[in-house]
Amino acid sequence: MLDTGIYPDSPSFSDDGFGPPPSKWKGVCKNFTCNNKIIGARAYREGSTDGLSPLDDEGHGSHTASTVAGRAVSNVSLDGLAAGVARGAVPGARLAVYKVCWNESGCLEVDMLAAFDDAIADGVDVISFSIGSSEPFQYFRDAAAIGSFHGMRRGVLTSTSAGNSGLSGGHVCNVAPWLLSVAASSIDRRFIDTLVLGNGETIVNNLGRNGPVLAGAAGIILVTRAPDVAFELPLPGLTVTQDKFDQIKVYVNSTSNPVGTIERTETTGNPQAPVVASFSSPGPNMITPGILKPDLSAPGIDIIASWSPLALPKVPYNIISGTSMACPHASGAAAYVKSFHHDWSPAMIMSALITTVTPMNTPGNSNTTAFKYGAGQLNPVKANNPGLVYDASESDYVAMLCAQGYNATQLALITGSNTTICPDGSTSGSPSDLNYPTMAARVEPGKNFTVSFPRTATNVGAASEAYDVKVIISIEVAKDILIDVSPSKLEFSAENQKISFTVTVSGVPLLDGQVHSAAIVWYNNEHEVRSPVVVYTEADW
Repeated sequence: MLDTGIYPDSPSFSDDGFGPPPSKWKGVCKNFTCNNKIIGARAYREGSTDGLSPLDDEGHGSHTASTVAGRAVSNVSLDGLAAGVARGAVPGARLAVYKVCWNESGCLEVDMLAAFDDAIADGVDVISFSIGSSEPFQYFRDAAAIGSFHGMRRGVLTSTSAGNSGLSGGHVCNVAPWLLSVAASSIDRRFIDTLVLGNGETIVNNLGRNGPVLAGAAGIILVTRAPDVAFELPLPGLTVTQDKFDQIKVYVNSTSNPVGTIERTETTGNPQAPVVASFSSPGPNMITPGILKPDLSAPGIDIIASWSPLALPKVPYNIISGTSMACPHASGAAAYVKSFHHDWSPAMIMSALITTVTPMNTPGNSNTTAFKYGAGQLNPVKANNPGLVYDASESDYVAMLCAQGYNATQLALITGSNTTICPDGSTSGSPSDLNYPTMAARVEPGKNFTVSFPRTATNVGAASEAYDVKVIISIEVAKDILIDVSPSKLEFSAENQKISFTVTVSGVPLLDGQVHSAAIVWYNNEHEVRSPVVVYTEADW
C-alpha cells in the first residue's frame, strides 16, 4: 500500500490466526510495531526516511488498506449507517505499508519512487496505488509509470486509481499499459436525506450527517455536481443539484417565513448499480490514444472501511468515495487471482480481470461510454478462470514506447537502463499493436478508416480448448463500422499454447468527438473472453 500509512490498532488489521510472514519476505517495520498481518511499514518524506512513522493520521491509507485486506469485523457502521460486517477483498492477505503522502506536503514523486523500489525489493506481490492527478503525464515524467514498470519487470502488478476529475473535464490518469487503471462505480446501497419544505414539497438527495451546529445554523444545504456521492456535513443537511436548489429558492422567495425540515438519513437500495461515478475521470488516453483507459470499474461510491482516530471525523469506520476506494477493490482481486496463479505475469492478471468484467452498457450508464467505465465492472470470481489471456513482457512495452516515438533518453528514464534500445521494426509499428486485452483507435474525422489490431491469445484453460468468436455491436454503431476477426476460430491443443489473430475495424467518416464502442468475445461452453473495441475521433475533451 502506497498511501498515507495505516492505523494498526483497528480490528480490521488483527493478526489472530496468522502465522509468521513467508520466508521470501524481506521487508522491515521502521518506527512502527508490526504484527503477522501488517508485516512491513516504512515512511518517506521529501527524500528522507529518518525518524518518520508510518502511522496514519489522515484516514485514507487505513481505509484503502482495509478495503484490500481487512479482516471480517462485525457490527460496523457510521452512526448506524451501512451497518453490518466490514471485510476486505482478501482478508487472508498480509499488508506492507509505505507512507508517501502527508497532510502538509502531499505525495512527492521522490518518495513514491523510493517506496516502489523498496516494496519490490521487499517481496510484495501486488502494489495498490490510490494516488492520482487531474491529468496524465508522459510516462518518463510519471512516478507511477516508472515505479510500476520496475514492478512489472519483477512480476509485481500495480493497481491504481483513475482519478477524480470527471466533473471538471479532467482526463483519466495512471494510463501506462503495464498498470491497471480503475474507475469508480456505485454499489447497490445508497444514502439519502429528505428536505420537506413548508409548502409540502419534498427534496430528496444524498447524505448529510448530524453533528455540531456551526455559526448558529440549524441546518445546511449545499449545491453539488456529484449527486451520486454522499458527503459528511458538520450539522444536519443535505447536498442537492442546482435544479433542486433553484426549486428551494422559488419556495424561499415566495414566503416571508420559509421553513424546512431535514429528516434523518436513510439507507436505500440502488437497483441501477453499478453506475460509473460522476467524478471518475474519463478517457480517452491522452498519452497513448491506442490504449483504452480506464481499464475497468470497481466499487468507489459510499464505501465503508477502517479509519484512523487520529483523523477527522473521530470514528473507527468511515464512509468515503473516490477512485481511491475503487483501486483497492481491484488490488484485492489481483491478489486473489495471483494466489491461484503464482507464475502469471502482471499482464496476464490484468487480462484476466479486464476480459471477465460485467459489461456496463446498461440503462444506468446510457449517457457514458467505455471512456468512463473501461471494459466494465470488476468480477473477481470469473477472473480466476478466464480461459484465455493476453500476455505482454517488458520487451513488448518497450516496443510500444518506441512506436510512440520515445527516444533512448526517455526509455532510460522509464526502464532504469541506458542500454534499452528499440527492437527492429518497432518504430514503424503502432502503439495499438501491443497485445492488450482491449482495443482502441483514434481516427481522423470526416475520412473513411481501416485499423487493425494484431493480438495473441494464450490458453490458460484445459489443454484441448476451442473458441468461436462473436462481435457484439449495436444496430446504430453497425451502420458506421464493420468489424472482422481472422481467424474466427481458435483451436488449442496444449496448455499455455499461443494463437494469433487480427481484428480489423473499418468505417465511414465519423464526426468530431464521435465515439463508437463494440466488443469481440471468444467463447465456448465454459468461458467468455470479452474485449471492448472503441473507435473515436479527436475532440476538445
